[in-house]
Order: sequence, then structure tokens, then C-alpha cells
Amino acid sequence: LKFLAVLLAAGMLAFLGAVICIIASVPLAASPARALPGGADNASVASGAAASPGPQRSLSALHGAGGSAGPPALPGAPAASAHPLPPGPLFSRFLCTPLAAACPSGAQQGDAAGAAPGEREELLLLQSTAEQLRQTALQQEARIRADQDTIRELTGKLGRCESGLPRGLQGAGPRRDTMADGPWDSPALILELEDAVRALRDRIDRLEQELPARVNLSAAPAPVSAVPTGLHSKMDQLEGQLLAQVLALEKERVALSHSSRRQRQEVEKELDVLQGRVAELEHGSSAYSPPDAFKISIPIRNNYMYARVRKALPELYAFTACMWLRSRSSGTGQGTPFSYSVPGQANEIVLLEAGHEPMELLINDKVAQLPLSLKDNGWHHICIAWTTRDGLWSAYQDGELQGSGENLAAWHPIKPHGILILGQEQDTLGGRFDATQAFVGDIAQFNLWDHALTPAQVLGIANCTAPLLGNVLPWEDKLVEAFGGATKAAFDVCKGRAKA
Repeated sequence: LKFLAVLLAAGMLAFLGAVICIIASVPLAASPARALPGGADNASVASGAAASPGPQRSLSALHGAGGSAGPPALPGAPAASAHPLPPGPLFSRFLCTPLAAACPSGAQQGDAAGAAPGEREELLLLQSTAEQLRQTALQQEARIRADQDTIRELTGKLGRCESGLPRGLQGAGPRRDTMADGPWDSPALILELEDAVRALRDRIDRLEQELPARVNLSAAPAPVSAVPTGLHSKMDQLEGQLLAQVLALEKERVALSHSSRRQRQEVEKELDVLQGRVAELEHGSSAYSPPDAFKISIPIRNNYMYARVRKALPELYAFTACMWLRSRSSGTGQGTPFSYSVPGQANEIVLLEAGHEPMELLINDKVAQLPLSLKDNGWHHICIAWTTRDGLWSAYQDGELQGSGENLAAWHPIKPHGILILGQEQDTLGGRFDATQAFVGDIAQFNLWDHALTPAQVLGIANCTAPLLGNVLPWEDKLVEAFGGATKAAFDVCKGRAKA
């Protein structure tokens, strides 16, 4: 398209140059008449030139009365008849073909004007015609440039329209979603849109091909106004059609995006359900299991097996964390059942038993020792309650209060948007685990509340008589993800504890 536009502009400039050269190639001044022997001969030549007006006089009239007069004679200069010079071809200021004929002098023009009045009208007509041709050429040049700008603008809009199409619409066939085929994937609709864009492109090509032929006809003054008017009207219609197509394609793209997102969410839900069903079948359980009936198992002590909670915590001024734990440690400390870190503080909440030290609760790097024990390799229900007011804390094991205290990070709120890890202690936000502080065993029913539970509620959870899910973080399969070889298996803690 750019090449066609440049070629069209070059042709029009050549045409305008040729018209201007033809107009300007007429000589600006008449050469003196060739001197003949004898005064009578000179007079006869002058009278013959005045009596026989021809094309030369008509062409010289284009410059007006002043254009034919030669330069005034200098004082003391010899007359033209004394030193006759041969008339040479006159050249204009442009590179055009010279005219060898000489224009008549001012006296001869005066005689001719007096002898033939009809010729004066012919000269005026030629002058007006030349001026009209010049104005027409300038108008055509302006219109052609405007049409070229319009064609470039429409071409750019068409390019943007095609670049805004979805990739599936630019290919040869209809687009297929990688997840599933939906009702929106209609081949007929896609082919119809492709045909519309292709038809618009063909119409632009035809207009560009017809434009040089119409420009050649612009020399005649009569149809000058009809061609651009029809061209502009067609361009306006084409622009309206392009805008309508762009709006339709944008609406279609938005609809496709929403439909694809909904279908992806539905497929992910179905995959989660199927994955849970496969896990049940692998473990030989055909009975229904609730979404919280599972456990996280970490078989060996290392720094890469853990589970991560996907849900972010809000700001807390009090909390109760309860869980079922079965430690399989060989007596070198139970490790870290869970840790919660935030930006700027890796030990926001940590439950840890390192080496032969008692179990500790860390809040904002403040430490309280808890009278809890998990060394018999059995299932135990552990609950930790804390409130920021005076830093009060309580520790429960198997539904019974084992100890309490105060001044543990008093008046410090638990910061939000951190990372909660099961089985590892975080030295940085979400990582830098230490194998000596890792938990080895099973974790189940980890729930978190934003208030302190009552002793009766804790006892009901521990006895499996009043199960209660956390209002901040419930124990659900979709919220816990295992990494590094830690496994997630279906497990009902109350029945499993009885079997164990």
C-alpha cells in the first residue's frame, strides 16, 4: 500500500510539472527581427509580420501586453537594423522544449490589435484557459493528497482491526479452546467475520487501482467535483463499516474471554473432584469422606518436605490454633508443627520443639515454654490460645488445660498477609528451612480462629463430640498443598485414633 501511494504521488507530480512547463515555455520577450538588405526590405518584413498573425502571436499573448516588449534601447546604442542579429530560440526558466519562433514587437502588436479586434478576444481566452488549467491542476493536487491521506488512514485502521482480532480468527480454521469446546466456538460465525474483513480489504485495493484512472480524467474542468465527491462518500461508508466491524469484534472478544474464564473454573472444579476421588480409590476407601477428612504425612526429617496453606491470614488480635499431631521423631525433638512468617518477621507465630528443650510458642520472637509432650508416638489434640491484651496464653492437650501465662508479646497484633507452613520452621518468608527443626509425623485438622475458644469447646473438639472448623482458616483439602514428597491422604482422625 505504501508503494502504491508513493507511485501515485510521483505520477501526479510529473503530470503537474508537464502542465506548468507547457504554460511557462512561451518566450518572455520577442527577439528583434532579422535585418534584410535595404530599408524597404525591413519595412516589408515588419509589415508582413504585422499583417499575418499566426500561432506565434497567439502564444505570445499568453504573457500579456507587457511580456512582448523588449528591453529599452540604451542611449548611443546602434539601431537594430544597423546590426541585424539572427533570431535564436528562446528558453524558459524550466527544462522544457524551446520554441524557435520569435514573438512580435510591441509596435507590431499594436498594429495587429488595431487591424484585427477579434484576435484580442482569442488572446484573452487563451490567457483565461491557461489560468483555469493552472488552478485546476492545483486543486487536483490538493484533492489527490487528501485522498492519499484518507487511504493511508483507512489502511492503518484496517491493519489495527486485523491486529486486534483473536489469534484464532487470524488463522485458517476456527479456534479451539485447549480446555473444552463451548457453544461460542461457531465456525460459521468465524468464517463470516473473516469474509467481511477480506471483502473490505479487496474494496480498498480496487479503490487504489481506480484512483489513477480517475485522476487522468481530471484535466477536463467539468467532472472535477464529481470524482472526489463519490470517492469521499465511498470512503465514509467504508470507514463506517470498519468501525462497526471493530466494535463487533471487540464485543466478541470480551464474550469469548468471559466464557473461557467460566469454563476454565468449572473444569478446575471438576478436576479437583476427580483428583479427590482418585485419591480415595488409591487408598481403598469406597465410603464418602468429608473435605476435612485427610492428613499430611512427613515420613523423614529433611528441609524440603512440607505443606503450605493457600489462604492468607488477616490481622489478628487474638487466636486459637488447634490440630491433631502424631510425632514419629526418635527422641531428638518434635520439630516444628507449624510456623507463620510475615515480611520483616520470620517468627510471627511458631510452635517448636528443638532438641531436648520443651515445646515453645514464639510470637514476634517472644518465647513461652509450653508443658506439652508428644513423645509416645500417638495421636494428640493440641490447642494454643493467645490474646494481645496482656499477652495471655493457654495450652491444651487432649482437651485438658496444661498451662497458661501472660506477657507474651503483649499488645502486639498478628500481622496479615503472611505465609503459613506446616512441618517446617521459616528463617525467611516462605523458605530457608532447617532440617534439624523439621517435624516428622502426621498433621490433621489444623484449624484457626480469631478468638480464644472456651475450655468446653476445646474439650468437645478433642473428644470428637463437637467438631468445629476454624472461622479464619478451616481444615479443607483445597486450602492445603503438599510439597517435596509430603503426602496428603484421606483420614478420619477420630476413627484413625481409635484404630491406632
